Amino acid sequence: MNRAALLLLADGRFPAGGHAHSGGAEAAVHAGRITDAASLEAFCRGRLHTAGLVAAALAAAAALGLDPRELDSAAEARTPSPALRAVARRTGRQLLRAARATWPCPELDALARAFPRGAHQPVVLGVVAGAAGLEPLDAAYCAAYESVGGPATATVRLLSLDPFDATGVLARLAPETDRIASRALRAAREALAEGPDALPTASAPLLEIAAEAHAARSGRLFAS
Repeated sequence: MNRAALLLLADGRFPAGGHAHSGGAEAAVHAGRITDAASLEAFCRGRLHTAGLVAAALAAAAALGLDPRELDSAAEARTPSPALRAVARRTGRQLLRAARATWPCPELDALARAFPRGAHQPVVLGVVAGAAGLEPLDAAYCAAYESVGGPATATVRLLSLDPFDATGVLARLAPETDRIASRALRAAREALAEGPDALPTASAPLLEIAAEAHAARSGRLFAS
């Protein structure tokens, strides 16, 4: 186990392209659904229990060794929005590029050959976690944290929100992040025996709808 690798992989400075995406926060700010720390917390909590849970389970399943092709199809089926599908593959491609330079190994090379246009980011994250010597639970934690860390960081720029307040939101969500990561790992273990259909299908329709509207907007600060 290489826990230092988890710190590196979850660090916002890791060049995986996440800085260009707000996780739906920009669309929510534009629509008036995020205006302060309290509404940011509500948004992040909803995202954690839906998109965050799904991403964490996919990442844990990939780290457990499930077929990335099957997992990528499962991720596609759980992402109705074409805009979010494109974002997931673009960020997956960037993450894989960074990971191959950081932890070069045959598994990452094989994933790049199998998905020249990029696999869904949580699937890539799980394979990368394994290549970095991390456990499936670590992959789940990383995905769950990303689901709320991205919006919190973006909102500091979008609203000039006090960074201390944004960090406080993440701290208050920490116990729920623990539970989501554990739940995701249990689901991934079930999928190991039963197939990807056992993975969570929690949905967030407003995130999907907002992503399509955001993709059509001009003057965006973030790509998604």
